[in-house]
Amino acid sequence: MSEIQRDTVHNYRPGPDSEQPLDEGEVVQAEFLADRRRYWYDHAVLGGIGAVLVAVVLIWMGKTDQIGIAIAAVALGMLARAAYFRSEAFARRWRLTQKRLIGPQGRAVMLLEIKAVRRLMGDVQIVTKMGDKHLIKHLADAEAVVQTLEAARARRAKAVQ
Repeated sequence: MSEIQRDTVHNYRPGPDSEQPLDEGEVVQAEFLADRRRYWYDHAVLGGIGAVLVAVVLIWMGKTDQIGIAIAAVALGMLARAAYFRSEAFARRWRLTQKRLIGPQGRAVMLLEIKAVRRLMGDVQIVTKMGDKHLIKHLADAEAVVQTLEAARARRAKAVQ
């Protein structure tokens, strides 16, 4: 009989304990953390979109008398989701060094392996040359983070040459 292997997703540990350590001589140049205001704003926007979609579906179905309750349910659901995942979202941090971007859960991306950095609302998506995607969520100024990462990648490329 074969042995059942534990899925690594169950080993999730938020916070600094789950991050890769710095290499010898590596210095943290920037740190990216979730912003409280942006976190709640993102959930409010998602709740608003959900409420509009539910209202449209109920109107289409001819059940306009249920719109108020449905909107309240969507708002309450998003509030519960935001409260439940809050501690996890704020335990995550991304650190930029002169060589790599170090993220939560043992993630690390070498700067020269980054293919694209793009802004998605208040988040920043990093795509590697291998096709891996990483998301830095709920940033106060996502555009500034994009510029910081692109500048660090350019500096690293210049230093390697």
